[in-house]
Amino acid sequence: MPSDPADLHLEHLRLERRDDGVAVLTLDLPERRNMMSAPMTRSWTRAVEQLAADEELRCVVVTGAGTAFCSGGDTSWIGGEPDADVARLRARMIRFYRDWLSLRSLQVPTVAAVNGAAVGAGLALALACDLRVVAADARLGVPFTSLGMHAGMATTWSLPDVAGLAVARDLLLTGRMLDGEEALRLGLASRVAPAGQVLDVALEMAGRVAAAAPVATRLTTVALRGGGHADHETALEWEALAQAVTLATDDLQEGLAAQRERRRPEFRGR
Repeated sequence: MPSDPADLHLEHLRLERRDDGVAVLTLDLPERRNMMSAPMTRSWTRAVEQLAADEELRCVVVTGAGTAFCSGGDTSWIGGEPDADVARLRARMIRFYRDWLSLRSLQVPTVAAVNGAAVGAGLALALACDLRVVAADARLGVPFTSLGMHAGMATTWSLPDVAGLAVARDLLLTGRMLDGEEALRLGLASRVAPAGQVLDVALEMAGRVAAAAPVATRLTTVALRGGGHADHETALEWEALAQAVTLATDDLQEGLAAQRERRRPEFRGR
């Protein structure tokens, strides 16, 4: 695994590693509102693979360069083969979905810093994150049907998972756009902030995540992914095991000692 993000030769994407265990992925095609270009998609998969192998990683923040978060897929690519058969189009789309949703394979929490427009697959990417900080004036929507196409990138699963079925029906069937304040009211956003402060708020949130005990944080992240547990008993069984794992860690002793001594704990992930 390259130790330096520059070794990945990323295109239309930037990866920054911070000293606190937080990594920042910035979609970097501002002149196209951070559209998911082919080079960006290839770079994304390489970057996520590197992050997955990083044992020091504690949280990932995803944001966009310029004034947009992500305008979604490249429509010229999406509609570029009008004569292709369904099987070929399906294979191409599912590769695209899996490439971008590989973010969900990371066992650390992820935060979307939605600094501007997040549309279609761009909103789907934000929904794939565990937490979302959204600019008050951002424009969010999934107007797939208004383009003559079905939703993609698992939006028919992630949108009801995050905000409920009623909200998913509203947004997917009408294709209407909403701002950050409404996104917060509907449960799409974890927090809302002025546009110029979104990344700062997201990094502060990520820093709090990164400062917590890594083993406990990873297990909690896994527990909450995919809509949580199927039922009450499954949750009890999982927590009895996961909590036992954390009770056996050095980090637990550090956390208890820090509480007694009224100081900030220094967790080491073991």
